[in-house]
Amino acid sequence: MKKLIFGLLLVSQLGHAQQQYDKAPFTDYIQPAVFSLSMVMMHDVVNPPAATRFYSYATLAAYQIIVKHDPAIPGAATFIKSYPAVNVQDSGRTYDYQVAAVYAILEAGKQLLPSGYMLTEDEKKLIDLFKKDQVPDSIIKNSVMVAEGVVKQIVAWSKTDGYGKLSTLRRYTPVKGEGYWYPTPPAYMDAVEPNWRTIRPMVIDSCTQFKPKPMTPFSKDTASDFYKLNMEVYKYGINPTKEEMTIAGFWDCNPFAVSTYGHMAIGFKKITPGGHWMNITGIACRNAKLSFDQTLQAHMLAANTMMDAFICCWDAKFSTNRIRPEAFINKYIDVKWKPNLQTPPFPEYTSGHSIVSSAVATMLTYLFGDNFEYTDNSEEFWELTPRHFTSFWNAANEAAISRIYGGIHYRDAVDNGVEQGTRVGTFVVEKIKKAGINPVVKN
Repeated sequence: MKKLIFGLLLVSQLGHAQQQYDKAPFTDYIQPAVFSLSMVMMHDVVNPPAATRFYSYATLAAYQIIVKHDPAIPGAATFIKSYPAVNVQDSGRTYDYQVAAVYAILEAGKQLLPSGYMLTEDEKKLIDLFKKDQVPDSIIKNSVMVAEGVVKQIVAWSKTDGYGKLSTLRRYTPVKGEGYWYPTPPAYMDAVEPNWRTIRPMVIDSCTQFKPKPMTPFSKDTASDFYKLNMEVYKYGINPTKEEMTIAGFWDCNPFAVSTYGHMAIGFKKITPGGHWMNITGIACRNAKLSFDQTLQAHMLAANTMMDAFICCWDAKFSTNRIRPEAFINKYIDVKWKPNLQTPPFPEYTSGHSIVSSAVATMLTYLFGDNFEYTDNSEEFWELTPRHFTSFWNAANEAAISRIYGGIHYRDAVDNGVEQGTRVGTFVVEKIKKAGINPVVKN
């Protein structure tokens, strides 16, 4: 089934191959290429922050190629401080920059992802599609060589961001004492990526640049604000409405979901928050009828914004180490209570989906405008009904509140997460605006 994904998506989106190569726009090839990465990440159970890292490097490789084609497009070094000098080497051969850019997305994923070899079939299918589009074999061959050369340099740069050192850092041990996070059922997994704050950011200056507002102090007192936060979550778990359950499920995006049946545990693989928003970005680009270069730029900016948002979020999570609602409620309110969504395996404060969604919504709103309507079918692959939104903020706010409906976050983690993510997104917008990246949709 996995091997058919790329071809099926292209057939459904393009309808038929272009008849004239000199008129062939390959814009609609970008989103399926990104989704192919998502499918491999789902296979590998890649965690949310790591997923955005892979999207970032893959789309940067492709972006480097379009910048070489059109020097008027701001280079990544104008808004990414640590971006290296990357050469697009064609050795004087004629190539198609769009062919090279799309291929680079898959090749980067192939080089970076644990099961990247699975993208070999997607690359072959992509080449077959280019051939159907009447792209000459020599052009395809030269384009692939250009893509591989750029990817090699981007992958080498990726190895300097600290990712390879994560396993050598001090092992995380849950903090002892009341109010602190500890593993939750059903899998009781260890904390995911406790040292992610050490990863080199893309656009922001550091993991501590956008610290969240102070969280509500822990308390078992039934009259305390913290107890009230728990009671709000508790009530949603007992008597949720159909719409609240629908929203919670639509934005679940938990790659760690596990169900137990007797002595058997079954894992359910889902797309990450970053994967969901990368698909939203593709939907927006298609609806706005953006050019190839604009579409690729939007995907790259979305990925890098989310990567930085997760770095800030994970710093907050492992600085506070706050207990999850499920753990508190089971211990102090109702031992049999269960959340509507499965609790993810890391500390509670702040809400990751709230930060990431608000950050990328801020950036996408800059590109597409405040009132950009679209139908989000990102979860249709998992048999969830598409939802219509009137703006990116409409979606981001729904993603944030879904964490309370789902029983996995407190109100202050959501609200302060939105505020924190907005600041990250605003900083990114200021950087890219200064670099010369302008809105793609005129309001």
